[in-house]
Amino acid sequence: METKTDRLRLLTVVIPARDEEECVASTVEQLNLELRLNQIPHEIVVVDDGSSDRTWEILQAAGKRIEELRPVQNHGPHGFGRAISCGFGHMHGDAVVLMMADESDDCRDVVRYWKLLNEGWDCVFGSRFVKGGGVIDYPWLKLRLNRLANTFLRFLFNISLNDTTNAFKAYRRTVIDGCQPLIAPHFNLTVEIPLKAIVRGFSWTVIPITWRNRRVGAAKLKIKEMGSRYLFICLYVWWEKYFSRRDYKKQRS
Repeated sequence: METKTDRLRLLTVVIPARDEEECVASTVEQLNLELRLNQIPHEIVVVDDGSSDRTWEILQAAGKRIEELRPVQNHGPHGFGRAISCGFGHMHGDAVVLMMADESDDCRDVVRYWKLLNEGWDCVFGSRFVKGGGVIDYPWLKLRLNRLANTFLRFLFNISLNDTTNAFKAYRRTVIDGCQPLIAPHFNLTVEIPLKAIVRGFSWTVIPITWRNRRVGAAKLKIKEMGSRYLFICLYVWWEKYFSRRDYKKQRS
């Protein structure tokens, strides 16, 4: 699959952070070390999304010792999706990985994402629920709701991907540009991008990944607030899939 034009020059890792003073520095340090050890050219864009704690102060201090770190502040309306979009606006890479600030994602999986993107894939989706993947300390209720939601998406879109809602994914920049406009302001962006990428004809593959529940700080996802927002985005992309007459479909060369 690989061709000369498929080779990527710079990886951007976008990390939204809100009130993550206890873990954001270690997340960045571990990620930077792993990417350096594997000689991956990279930048780390951490978006402070209106933190009320010392997150921004810690990021500024970390930026003085980690040259690849580029802290930015989201001065517009806040929300997970808005923070990610803000990060996209500051990225210089031709590929991007979305990663959480709470140490739940494995930095070694970022290296695997990069290698697969360089094989020519447009998207690489990690799944915690395929052979070789796994979760540690996943809250029981959230796990059950997760599996129900992902089963619903598999049937709605007729896809094999079984972990669409997981934010930890990798894309070529052409995918992010090709999925515009991005409209989800909150965690529902985690399903808008992969579903649009699939519907619009970008190539994708799935690898097993591991996930660990945060050890410090508080989870930002509030399930009771997100149900209708997820449903809106899913139906919005589903409508495009069946009624847009392929107006947004990727044009193959």
